[in-house]
Amino acid sequence: MQYTYLLINIACISIPFIASFYKKHAFYKEWKYFFLSCMLVGTFFLIWDEIFTQLDFWGFNPTYLTGIYLGHLPLEEILFFVCIPYACSFTYFAFLYLIPNKKNNQKLIKFNYILALFLLGLGILNYHKWYTFLTFLFLGIFLLYLKKLKVNLFYYYLTFATILPFFFMSNGILTGSFLEAPIVWYNNTQNLGIRMFTIPVEDTFYGMLLIFGNIYFHQYFKQKANAKS
Repeated sequence: MQYTYLLINIACISIPFIASFYKKHAFYKEWKYFFLSCMLVGTFFLIWDEIFTQLDFWGFNPTYLTGIYLGHLPLEEILFFVCIPYACSFTYFAFLYLIPNKKNNQKLIKFNYILALFLLGLGILNYHKWYTFLTFLFLGIFLLYLKKLKVNLFYYYLTFATILPFFFMSNGILTGSFLEAPIVWYNNTQNLGIRMFTIPVEDTFYGMLLIFGNIYFHQYFKQKANAKS
């Protein structure tokens, strides 16, 4: 079905979009900051995506696509970097309202630090596997950067943990669960070859980098605007 990938994107964003107009805590008022962060982070990921697609490190099954492309990327892949960040940024925003004033704790800070070092080490050991290497390298560095800034990681990890089951559902379909063939295929010479069901293990950390990056820059642009007012 040629609209499968598009429908997955719509399903991911539909409820967060509708809930964005909740009067007591309206996310639509944050759209300016969201779209600034989305454009910045999305540009980075789309360049990465385009290069890997050209190199056949991964690719897309035209059976499940509308057939509209920008460069080597289908329209649905581009929309992925809007729909998923929107759902994640909305979730982060909702938790700030539902569970206010939560702070970092030493266990979480330590976990974040250990995870960063583990990813950097594993990435360097697999420098010849480009998806593994770059994903773990970028995320490891970014986690250390967040630690240095003393960012409140509680809401970051809570958002990620909440999104994770939905990530497995949507990404599972993209990688071939419940379908005759995957929508997105991977060249296993460029990853560890470890799958969680049909999902490459790297995808989890790729998603974490996408989510954390959008949350961070959303808050960055918002704080910068508030400082000027």
